[in-house]
Amino acid sequence: MREVTIYTDGACSGNPGPGGWGAVLMYGEHKKEMSGAEQGTTNNRMELKAAIEALSVLKEPCKVTLYSDSAYLVNCFQQGWYKGWLRNGWKNSKNQPVENQDLWKELLRLMEIHTVQYVKVKGHADNEWNNRCDELATGAIKKL
Repeated sequence: MREVTIYTDGACSGNPGPGGWGAVLMYGEHKKEMSGAEQGTTNNRMELKAAIEALSVLKEPCKVTLYSDSAYLVNCFQQGWYKGWLRNGWKNSKNQPVENQDLWKELLRLMEIHTVQYVKVKGHADNEWNNRCDELATGAIKKL
């Protein structure tokens, strides 16, 4: 399996409001930057969308290390939240429907293809690639 490093970030101008996402994919000497935006969304949706869009462009099953400053995204997999959701029919610990189910389901589908390790990074700090993803996400919002 090819080993790919991905950095992602989501941003929102208001929450909800116009939002953007950014991703940087790295494989060997190759680097790809991606971004997009949507009206009327949330920061959490953009964090998930960044991961989905990045994983979606991989042309074959890969071993991925995905770095994100989103506790919402990273904790879901590091702490196994999704296992409870699946067991409980997409209900959270408060027995309420899980938010952003459409995106979580798509992300889980992509994880059946790729082996993904999620790593939390500190946002708006000194991580070059997380900062670049933030620039891509906020820049995408400005293009709306």
